Amino acid sequence: MGHGRHRRKKRGRALRATLAGTALALTAAATLISTSQAAGDNDPGPLRPLTSAAERGKLELHEDLAPRAGLDRLTEAMGGSVGVHDVLRSANHPMRNKADCEGTERAALPVEPEASRAYCWDSRDARTRKWLPRAVTTSGDADEDGRWGEDRVVLAGWTHDDPKAGEPAEDRGLARVAFIDANDPGHLRYRWVLLVAPLAGGTDFGAVRSHVGGMVWYRDKLIVTARNGAGHDDALFVFDMRRILRANVNSAAVGKVGGGYSAHGYRYVLPAVGSYRPTGGACDASEDAQVPCFASVSLDRTSSPASLVANEWSSPDGSGPARLWRYSFSTRSTRTGLLGADANGVVGADEAYETKAAGVQGVLSHRPDGADSAHWYVAQAPGARGKHATLWRQSPSGTEAATCTADRTKACWGQHTEALSYWQETGELWTLTERAGGSEDGREGTPVPQRVLFAVPLSSVDDSVG
Repeated sequence: MGHGRHRRKKRGRALRATLAGTALALTAAATLISTSQAAGDNDPGPLRPLTSAAERGKLELHEDLAPRAGLDRLTEAMGGSVGVHDVLRSANHPMRNKADCEGTERAALPVEPEASRAYCWDSRDARTRKWLPRAVTTSGDADEDGRWGEDRVVLAGWTHDDPKAGEPAEDRGLARVAFIDANDPGHLRYRWVLLVAPLAGGTDFGAVRSHVGGMVWYRDKLIVTARNGAGHDDALFVFDMRRILRANVNSAAVGKVGGGYSAHGYRYVLPAVGSYRPTGGACDASEDAQVPCFASVSLDRTSSPASLVANEWSSPDGSGPARLWRYSFSTRSTRTGLLGADANGVVGADEAYETKAAGVQGVLSHRPDGADSAHWYVAQAPGARGKHATLWRQSPSGTEAATCTADRTKACWGQHTEALSYWQETGELWTLTERAGGSEDGREGTPVPQRVLFAVPLSSVDDSVG
C-alpha cells in the first residue's frame, strides 16, 4: 500500500513532541486518589480472568467473506472505487472548535482530566439531528505513522435512532460514517459516507440498518459493530477502505435505480465485504448471557500481534458482570485487516476478563512500555449516578479512577461517552458523546445537543489515577 510508514517516522516523533507540549497541555490536573481511598463510588474491583475453554468458547466468531467477483462487479458498475483522500477533498461540513461550541456542548466534556482539544458538529447540518454518534477510529489505528497516505483522518460512526412517529421509515436504523479531514487540527471538516451491503451478486446494494457501537480501522479494513434490534442479530461487519463507491443518482432510495445508483442523498457508499458472527448463535443482552452482544471495539497495537478489543453491552443499572476480550488480527499478507481465523473460518478469543463495572460503553487495552501486562480502560455510563461517566483503569490486580476536584467523586469523564480509540502517533485517547440533549434551550420541546468529539492525552489519564 505504501502509506509512508517509514519515511515519516521522524515527522511522527516531532509531531508527538509538539502535541505533548504547551499547545495541547491540560489546564487542570486530576486529583490523585486510588479506589481504596474512595468508598461508595461503585468500585468494580479488579478484572477476573476467564480462562476455561467453555468460557472462551462463548466468544468465538465465524468469518464469512463476500465473493470477490460480486464486489468487483459492483465496483465496476459504479464507475470504480474512490480513495479516502477524494472523500476528504469533498468534505462539506466544518466542525466547530471548542471555543465555538455551545455551553451545553462543552458541559459534556470531562471534568478531570480536561480534554486537550474538542470539536462540535456543524450546527447547520440537518443530518445530525435525529442521529447518535457512537463509534470512533482514526488513521492512527490504520497505520502506525498516523496517516492514510498523506492524510490524518478521524472516522465517526453514527446511527439513525429516532423511533418517533412521523419519522420517514427509510431513515430508521441507517448507519453512516463521518470521514473527518484532521490534517489541520484547527479546521476539521467532514463528509458523510453511507454503510451498505452488496445484494444480488453485486448488481445492487441495500442499507446497513444497525446500531453502530464501535469501529476499528486497521490496515485497509474497517470493522464495525452491527447489532440489529430484531432478534438481536449480532455481528462485526467488515468494510474495505479501498472500495468506497460514488452514487450517481440523488434520491431517497438506497441501491440500484433508474439511471444508476442512489444512496439516500449521500454521495458516497462503503459496501460490506464480510462479517464475523458468534458461533453460538444470536447474542443475548441479559445479565446471564451466554453469547454476548457487542457494545464497542477498539485496537490494541501494543499486543503481539495487534488485536481487536471488545466489550459486551450491559445496563448501567444492572448488577451482573460484563466481559472484555480480544481477538488477534491475521499476520498473513493476503489477509490484511482481517482477524486471525483458522482453516474453518473460526476466530477464537485470545484473552478474556469479567468486570463488575455496569454499563460499559467503551473499552481500550494498552500496554505501556516496560509493563508486564496491559491496562484496560473502561468507560462506564453514568446510570443513576449523574450525567458524567467514569473512566476506570483496570487490571487483574486492581482498579483506579480519577476523582473530581470539586466533589471528590469519580464521575469525571465525559457525559454519555461512547467508544474509545488510541492514536499512537500523538498519544491521544479519542472518544465522543452521543446525547441529543440533556436540557431545554428555552424553546419548548427543543433539546440542547451535547454531541462532542474530543481527545485527552493517555498520559494525562494515567497521571490522574496515580
